[in-house]
Amino acid sequence: MQDLLKQVSRSFYLTLRVLPRSIKDQLGLAYLLARMTDTVADTPLVAVERRRALLLQLRTCIHAACQGRASALPDWGELAKAQMAVVGQGTHAERGLLENAGQLLGALREFSEEDRRAIARVLDTITGGQERDLLRFGAASKDQIVALRTDDELDGYTYDVAGCVGEFWTCICRAHLFPKAVLNNDILISNAVRFGKGLQMVNILRDLPVDLRQGRCYIPEEPLTGRNLKPHDLLLPSSMDRFRPLYQHYLKQAEDHLQAGWKYTAMLPWRFVRVRLACAWPILIGVRTIRQLRSVNILDERQRVKLSRPEIRSLIMQSIVRYPNRKAWDRLFESL
Repeated sequence: MQDLLKQVSRSFYLTLRVLPRSIKDQLGLAYLLARMTDTVADTPLVAVERRRALLLQLRTCIHAACQGRASALPDWGELAKAQMAVVGQGTHAERGLLENAGQLLGALREFSEEDRRAIARVLDTITGGQERDLLRFGAASKDQIVALRTDDELDGYTYDVAGCVGEFWTCICRAHLFPKAVLNNDILISNAVRFGKGLQMVNILRDLPVDLRQGRCYIPEEPLTGRNLKPHDLLLPSSMDRFRPLYQHYLKQAEDHLQAGWKYTAMLPWRFVRVRLACAWPILIGVRTIRQLRSVNILDERQRVKLSRPEIRSLIMQSIVRYPNRKAWDRLFESL
């Protein structure tokens, strides 16, 4: 499982490595299963209805495993061939996920009933969002861009993709690390959800030109119309002057969500250093990314924003060095 995690996501693998052993396997396996369902939903050369059928089959298999039962896996033949035929899609890691599906589901059956229920809930939410995305964007292309309609739809999308993960992460941490800690669970969960939404908002705002050229516009149509813009206008770098105020609005929303994520991190018991650092790193990377996004023309696909490895290492070192000093740690978010 560790090898697969390293291949599928270097950034999450880094976070996972620092976590306590008592929660590492649950979070790692849930992540791999979510990446597997994402692979099924996002392989473009397979017809939408076929991908949806495979996704629903896989969801059934996950539910069965969470109930301690085995079930027949989907036939990956068509999906595997399509992956190998598309440049940039058929990665060795993604094929490895499909090839090891039985082993991953078997590992799921080894967890406690409480952990399996938590994993089932989060994957049910994630796959539900993936199914809605398939139905919404099934016919989308660069020439036929499909947009979300309202800010409420955007909020629901970010919950399905990442907000629910904040809830799941908190559930696992509470059960295994600090079940008796006196915490305001309502505020903790609310901030956990916003934490996840903030990370997804950064992804949306950073990847906007790539998504548009795949026919997906996660900037809702309603606020675009309010600024005399259409989704197709966002393909043109020259539209940035009109789009910038709206784009800055969403960057601020992402930043506010990440600030809630920082408050979430601050609520966790101080002695759980590893968990707090694992939460802090994606927040700090997200805030630094937002800062860079503010100064580029995001509609120009050549102005791709991505933090370098030295920048990421610097953020990680700052968090570690400042951790013993609570005041210095608390100021870290604002300093960025």
